[in-house]
Amino acid sequence: MSIESTSVRQSLLSRALPTQQRKSAAELADQLDLGRGDRLSKQSAFWTMLTLAGVIATAGVIGNATATVIGAMIIAPLATPIMGMALGIVIGDRVVLRRAALFVLLGAVVVVTIGLVGSLALPSTYAVMSNPQITSRTAPTLVDLAAAIATGFAGAVGLARRDVSDVLPGVAVAISLVPPLAVVGICLGQHQPGLALGALVLFGSNVLAMVIAGTLVFAVTYRSWAPEPAVGRRTSTLAIATLLVLVLIPLAANTVSVILVSVWTQRVDAAAKQWIAGTPGAEVLGVSVDSRTAVIDVLAPGDLPPTSELLDSLKGKVPSGVRIELSYAAGERTAAGSVP
Repeated sequence: MSIESTSVRQSLLSRALPTQQRKSAAELADQLDLGRGDRLSKQSAFWTMLTLAGVIATAGVIGNATATVIGAMIIAPLATPIMGMALGIVIGDRVVLRRAALFVLLGAVVVVTIGLVGSLALPSTYAVMSNPQITSRTAPTLVDLAAAIATGFAGAVGLARRDVSDVLPGVAVAISLVPPLAVVGICLGQHQPGLALGALVLFGSNVLAMVIAGTLVFAVTYRSWAPEPAVGRRTSTLAIATLLVLVLIPLAANTVSVILVSVWTQRVDAAAKQWIAGTPGAEVLGVSVDSRTAVIDVLAPGDLPPTSELLDSLKGKVPSGVRIELSYAAGERTAAGSVP
């Protein structure tokens, strides 16, 4: 590394983490390692708050109560062992890394179980897909990963500095950890394994983002404290890189899917407006696309043109076989047919 690049790195570090406000490595280790110091008190607090956060998140998700879900995010302590994993990688301590990973894994199981039990109280008519608290967490994209990485950096800097610890509640809200796990349990209880997998991918990507960001911040900040690179640290880094690639695959697929659905929605909307352009008083109120069905909300005081004209106009603009339905302002819905 050149002298110039080293100087730039040190300048950036001094601005983000001033020496006078920087926690010592020992202080950070005591805060993040649940097996260090007063282990009984630390672990008791962790499991108590995590269980309560799981119950609150499950209730908030089922009841579609955003404020309740945010409350669960704030009190959930999962970020501590996650950042503990980053610390374990930086110092090359397998014991710290494994212990932190075990707390994250067991904590995830606890919250998923709470969500699963909570779903048993739901009626058989409960519509999972109509709950935005669930649907918003079952199809993560690359945008979610980017936000999670930025949030992870904010959390790592907040942990390393003495004077900005008050940002941590905001970090807890910005990066969703417990609610996706509650969604996993609820979806499993409602026999929706596909949705459960999507929420699990969101949780996994958020965990990896925090570990990567924490590792980078701690490595730069506490370089002199950490020992020389060890085999265990290289193995851990390789494992995280592999998991990141595996997570990127569904995130990229979901991102492409979201973009395509947006394009198809715009095309259906334009075609529908052109289709009713000659009908006095007719208006397209909106278009929604779900899976391979596009629903067009139409306000029409009189008869509409033949639906075959609409279907023909969409040929080549949306995938063949997409089902088109018309939803009238009065609440009636009729099938127009499928795009040839």
